[in-house]
Amino acid sequence: MKFFHAADIHLGAEPDKGFPWSKERGQEIWDSFRRLIRQAGEEKAGLFLIAGDLFHRQPLMKELKEVNYLFSTIPDTKVVLIAGNHDYLKRESCYRRFSWAENVFCLWGEQEPCVEFPDLGAAVYGISYDRKEITDPLYHHIRPQRRQPLEILLAHGGDRTHIPFDRSVLERSGFSYIALGHIHKPEVLAKDKIAYAGALEPIDKNDLGPHGYIKGVYGNGGIRIEFVPAAVRSYIPLPVKVKESTTQFSLEQALVRLMEEKGGKNLYRILIKGEHAMGTEFDMVRIMKLGNVREAVDQSHTVYDRESLMRQYRGSLIESYVKRFDGRELSATEEKAFVYGMEALMASREE
Repeated sequence: MKFFHAADIHLGAEPDKGFPWSKERGQEIWDSFRRLIRQAGEEKAGLFLIAGDLFHRQPLMKELKEVNYLFSTIPDTKVVLIAGNHDYLKRESCYRRFSWAENVFCLWGEQEPCVEFPDLGAAVYGISYDRKEITDPLYHHIRPQRRQPLEILLAHGGDRTHIPFDRSVLERSGFSYIALGHIHKPEVLAKDKIAYAGALEPIDKNDLGPHGYIKGVYGNGGIRIEFVPAAVRSYIPLPVKVKESTTQFSLEQALVRLMEEKGGKNLYRILIKGEHAMGTEFDMVRIMKLGNVREAVDQSHTVYDRESLMRQYRGSLIESYVKRFDGRELSATEEKAFVYGMEALMASREE
């Protein structure tokens, strides 16, 4: 029996609000979700598990209708979901009064809810959020009831304010598999037993690395899982080292080339390092307009020609400062100290 494990889909999110691609990213999240459901149907998955945060905020009734229709297109797949900290069960939540398709099972109860599927030999347990933060380690107290050969726990959390847990306690709990959500980076905590699916699509600039879902196979009394990349785009850190000869135009050309090589649809966090010539200042506004640049930070330092500085600023505090470092090789630490001091002195002259 195949099962799909997804989490942190965040329907309704518009990542990077204010950037040109924000609305498009919101649509791409829906598109990825549709593709995932279609894939589950094509592979005849027995279970489709959603470990919280299907929505980025409280779902609208029209959004639930859209999602329910998508679930109804895979009628032979049992869909089981819990609410996470983003789409938690508020008293007036549309979740509470919505009528789902026959193949959809929502674990909204507070007392260790469980749904059984005798035809699959499976039972799925889970706890939904009824508020944004839960600091009690609720998963430490839930145990499988030996109702079916395959017993799965849907769990959302793992940090201090979102149902914290001890990995070793979960490993000893007795569940066949624990499908985790909340942490957006996919991670296996115990081989073929406990895993974060990660977010289906990256939601903000800190969601680095691959994103997708987990596909599992249950048979012969055991489980095998694998992570499947599925995101349309990724946030990619792009460090670039400049030197004294680097100009604004040469830097821009290098960045455009690098972004084309790594994928034109991806989103980039540019970090400029190295050294630049005195009088050269890189224009971050222009760099932000090169393409899908989410962030650009300049950490490069100025290279100073000490002889030229002493001639240019003869009789000044700058000449006295440069003379202290002149005539000897500087260590890396001393060179940094010299640069920082020069930047401070030059800035004070401009004020």
